Amino acid sequence: MTLAKTRSVHLVGVDGFVVDVEAAITSGIPGLHLIGLPDTALSEARDRVRAAIFNSGEDYPNRHVTVSLFPASLPKKGSIFDVAIAVALLAAAEAVPARSCAGLVVIGELGLDGRLRPISGVLPAVLAAANAGCHTVVVPRANAAEAQLVPGMEVVSAATLRGLLCILRDEPPPLEEEESTPSPAPSDGLAVRRQAARTDLDLADVKGQAEARRALEVSAAGGHHLFFSGPPGCGKTMLAERLPTLMPPLEPDSALEVTAIHSVAGTLPPTQPLIVQPPFYAPHHTATRASMVGGGSGRILQPGAVSLAHRGILFLDEAPEFQHGTLDALRQPLEEGEVRISRAEGTATFPARFTLVLAANPCPCAAAKQVDCSCAPGLRRKYTSQISGPLLDRIDLKLELSPASRAELRYDLEFAEASGVVAERVLLARDRTLKRLAGTPWRSNSEIPGPELRRRFTPRAEAMYAADEALQRGTLSARGLDRILRVAWTIADLSAHDEPTADDIGGALALWTRS
Repeated sequence: MTLAKTRSVHLVGVDGFVVDVEAAITSGIPGLHLIGLPDTALSEARDRVRAAIFNSGEDYPNRHVTVSLFPASLPKKGSIFDVAIAVALLAAAEAVPARSCAGLVVIGELGLDGRLRPISGVLPAVLAAANAGCHTVVVPRANAAEAQLVPGMEVVSAATLRGLLCILRDEPPPLEEEESTPSPAPSDGLAVRRQAARTDLDLADVKGQAEARRALEVSAAGGHHLFFSGPPGCGKTMLAERLPTLMPPLEPDSALEVTAIHSVAGTLPPTQPLIVQPPFYAPHHTATRASMVGGGSGRILQPGAVSLAHRGILFLDEAPEFQHGTLDALRQPLEEGEVRISRAEGTATFPARFTLVLAANPCPCAAAKQVDCSCAPGLRRKYTSQISGPLLDRIDLKLELSPASRAELRYDLEFAEASGVVAERVLLARDRTLKRLAGTPWRSNSEIPGPELRRRFTPRAEAMYAADEALQRGTLSARGLDRILRVAWTIADLSAHDEPTADDIGGALALWTRS
């Protein structure tokens, strides 16, 4: 046979497209010709494939070989097609049965010695193959645990090209493959090693700041954005780092979604293929706009901090130190829950539904006491204005913290609640929210759109008195009203109320206005 076919996957962001890899051996000048809009890395596959085939003990066809990647009009990048090209070429040369590779989706990079090297983005690639109706996928041995997260997909893994060819020929594996064979993966696609939450952080470590601890609880229960301002040493960072300890584990579909993003970014821990705890991402204040929202050249687009924090927390410490444009770039993902990155060659969409936590000092000198501050009033205003009004308008909870007094520290030594106790209340509140939102696409109060919030979840008129007064005075915007209603529903869920009371709405208004 002079024609053979297999499949691979092309990734654009976290979206994958199945690509047909066809190899034909014809008369002509010997050599491998790759067509289908390959980039430089993919064009170099011809040399990697040739060396890998020779070093695997196979004969390389000394004839004219054409490898086509279909659809031909889709630009393709990277080394993910290496193994698929090698398998299709050897099948066309009748070195392996063509029928054994016709229905496979083959993913992986080849080393010159014939090893199958691990790649980034295996999970979204296998998910794309499953969505396209494929049933069997071949991946490098190091990516097997990640690929097995997709339910219903048969995963074939190999450490070398020689071992893969033995599988396709139905022959015993070579000795080196037997020695590297891992223990079998569990049958359930989601029953893998769980990522353990950090146990060295506990909310009971925070002494004083009772209102801030309450705000953390509200944020964890409803997914509300949070802003802490205050002098250094009052516990802003300490509080923010303990927010993940109050949040429940990710649901199975959310865990796959988060894991796919980190797989594309290459940040997935190799020993923990499934991320089940909400991620906590804290970029440095020198981060650029591209690193915050994502970017890259051509079709090699990488997720940014807002996507790496998807379904978790994005913490910006010393928020006014970030570039003004970087902070304002957060406004669109805060509203839409996703980021669209457009380049000349295409557009990629990354999920970005996260809880934003900001922390800021009141002035650049960061004096512990206001009387010690040496900053001019104009400098203080310029510093705080780095966080724009439209961005602050999207923050649900705002608190101005003060250093804990001696009485608070002594009182909280005995009565400060541990993270486990607060997490139980958060879980109960989330259960109430899910029951109320059953049959809708939303999972938390912070996700309910404004029109639906006002149409279906409006509290009684007598409970809205404080909010109506704030609207009349002009201290509350329409967007702010939506934020207050969402927070009020979360406070009601924490208090086991059927709907927000006047106290719940008053508490939400106080948290939104920093009073």
